[in-house]
Amino acid sequence: MKTLDSKLAALAERSDGPEFIICYAADPDMGGGLQPTVGEGTDPVEWRDEMAAMVEKGDIDILLTSVATMDDLARDRRLFDDSPVTAAVRANDTTDIWVIRGGSYPDSPSRPFATTTVREAMYGTLHPGVDQTVDVPIGLWSITFNNDIDADERSLLRYRDFRQEASAEGFRHFLEVFNPNVDPGLTGPVGLYVNDCIGRMLAGVPRASRPEFLKVAYNGPQAMEELAAGLGITVGILGGPASTTHDTFALVQQAKRHGARLALFGRRIKGAESPILLTELLRAVADEQLEPEAACREYHGRLADAGITAVRSLEDDLVLHTPELKQ
Repeated sequence: MKTLDSKLAALAERSDGPEFIICYAADPDMGGGLQPTVGEGTDPVEWRDEMAAMVEKGDIDILLTSVATMDDLARDRRLFDDSPVTAAVRANDTTDIWVIRGGSYPDSPSRPFATTTVREAMYGTLHPGVDQTVDVPIGLWSITFNNDIDADERSLLRYRDFRQEASAEGFRHFLEVFNPNVDPGLTGPVGLYVNDCIGRMLAGVPRASRPEFLKVAYNGPQAMEELAAGLGITVGILGGPASTTHDTFALVQQAKRHGARLALFGRRIKGAESPILLTELLRAVADEQLEPEAACREYHGRLADAGITAVRSLEDDLVLHTPELKQ
């Protein structure tokens, strides 16, 4: 059994259980094109080899990539056939993640665009009339509410269409809800606005086509506790911008303390000196085997032992930057 499925089953029985799901979101090409890889001097083949090594090590539960990357990892390499790690793809690429060099797409309210189709995400190459094996069983759908009736209605209608398509094909999904990507003109806290948008949306979704779990920005203890208690599904956090190692570990500990049972991190893992070591220690923090500060110190010690130069000094890497961690 995949660890994702066993943990979700356990959390369905006891939502405050100790299980914690870790997903590496290795899909920056879906938003930034070549910039996050070639443009930053990353060799795409080496990057995929690193993902494969992370899957083989087994500290993560889900590897999320673009559809194109999964052609290599899931279909050519058959990486997930005998692995406890679940393969997942980004099922839509909303315009607020189009961080293109020279472009300004994120300055406008998010549009719910999707390059792929559900069948392409599941099977890759389509062979009409031939029974095919599902290589990727689950995908991430993203939605952003901006307190803009036209933009938000458009996003909700596209999500409804996707749910119908996914249900018909037996494609599971999890839902990412970003904070507003433009000034929404709110009269209250952004976390509570997002919570109400999610609750209102899911109130109209039957159990059969609900997301497997939810990922949101960590908007502080109150917003996380309210969301975790009010939805009846597993709630997790997204990583946001890259930060210090201590900040990354502390974010997982604090979010779990207030009800989160999942972390989906991209830049925080990809930008680490050793992504494989970071996820190993992230697992230890999530499973309450190490405190965040101790994990940060161990990370630096093991980097030094491996002859890897740290980007920051230990003192600088112990600083917390996420404002919600200081509440």
